[in-house]
Amino acid sequence: MKITKLYLLIFAGLLIFLSSSAYLFRNSNVNSESSKSYKIYDNSKLIKFNHKLHVKDNGIKCEDCHTGAPGSVSAKDNLNPKQDNCSSCHDVKDEKKCNVCHFDGVYKKLKAVKSEINFSHKQHIGTQKKQCTDCHAGLDNVKYSKEALTLLPKMETCASCHNNVKASMNCEGCHNNLTNLKPGNHLQPNFLNEHRTVSDVSSEKNNCMMCHSDNFCQACHSPVNFQGKNTKEDFYAPYYTKENGVRTDRAALQKVSNTHNLGYRNTHGLDAQSRSYECKSCHEVQNFCVTCHQEGGELITGFAPQSHLQPGFTTLGVNTGGGLHSALAKKDIESCMSCHDVQGGDPVCITCHFDNDGVKGTNPRTHDAGFMADEKGIWHDTQGAICYTCHTDNNAKPNGIRGVGFCGYCHTAAPTRDRRGLK
Repeated sequence: MKITKLYLLIFAGLLIFLSSSAYLFRNSNVNSESSKSYKIYDNSKLIKFNHKLHVKDNGIKCEDCHTGAPGSVSAKDNLNPKQDNCSSCHDVKDEKKCNVCHFDGVYKKLKAVKSEINFSHKQHIGTQKKQCTDCHAGLDNVKYSKEALTLLPKMETCASCHNNVKASMNCEGCHNNLTNLKPGNHLQPNFLNEHRTVSDVSSEKNNCMMCHSDNFCQACHSPVNFQGKNTKEDFYAPYYTKENGVRTDRAALQKVSNTHNLGYRNTHGLDAQSRSYECKSCHEVQNFCVTCHQEGGELITGFAPQSHLQPGFTTLGVNTGGGLHSALAKKDIESCMSCHDVQGGDPVCITCHFDNDGVKGTNPRTHDAGFMADEKGIWHDTQGAICYTCHTDNNAKPNGIRGVGFCGYCHTAAPTRDRRGLK
């Protein structure tokens, strides 16, 4: 009985957790422009309505339904249409036609947007002669308001007038609450390290300057000894450590001798492939990498490490030992992994390490004698085993013939029997 109660408590707690997580996730995605500026409700479950049908198809003006908008001076006003507004076109007293607009049994008031913005529809519509779709772009082309790309105007739309020329650009002029006021992309993890790509600051069309001045950027992008002009071609980029996110000036970074672990040169290719943006924080690929990676290698990039250029790095032919590359691979295969697929699928490796006939001693030896002979490996059961990347003779397959080709590496031929059933 106690166990049953315990399971019930765990199940109830799980339901509460999932419900609260879903609620928080839904509300965290309500506003992609700035945090805590407004909250949008979904009224598509409360009423049947089609903006396009009314505005585009029937030529009804927005203010014919939203009659309170032209005189509204506060963003907190509920500007949703009321039943009286609908009565100018619909017979709201005919109970047989209620389902034209209402879902069965659903007769609730529409929820209005909750906003902390200082905004006057009266000022924009009456004085500035703005059209509704100037700010609520695309609303006349969708069914429900939630489907519009810009249900509420983006900062870029506001900034077309609020640019300190036509109108003030002071934040407090529109925003009541400046706490945690950030665009949605600023809330992404690791934004500081990746803001150059997230915000596209290198583009001529970036919108950073709507909120930031040059002085703001120079807090990080102006070290003491840097003489550049902070242009695209001559720009100082600070470095953030991946361990704790502490900013270090590039000038100071040159004095750091333990940025990378000992032997990092042998495995740096792993990070270069998966975390190249971190490498570029300090190193210029075109100049820095070529000091070691000289042209002429067989890699797709056209570069090869200096060790690959040594005489005798690769020796061809059976029983030659493979050369220097074989010795290096036995000592530290992780170094090879920095650039090569050591599971057998690398196009450079299989130019030599390739067994298409299944005959011992005719191909470069990759494995030690008796390699996994006592193991029940996956090559016994699946044709997708990595072994078959190199071993491609006709008998290289699960349940192959004993003693033939690939199977002959471990299994001798099946014994023959005479008519009496003896060997």
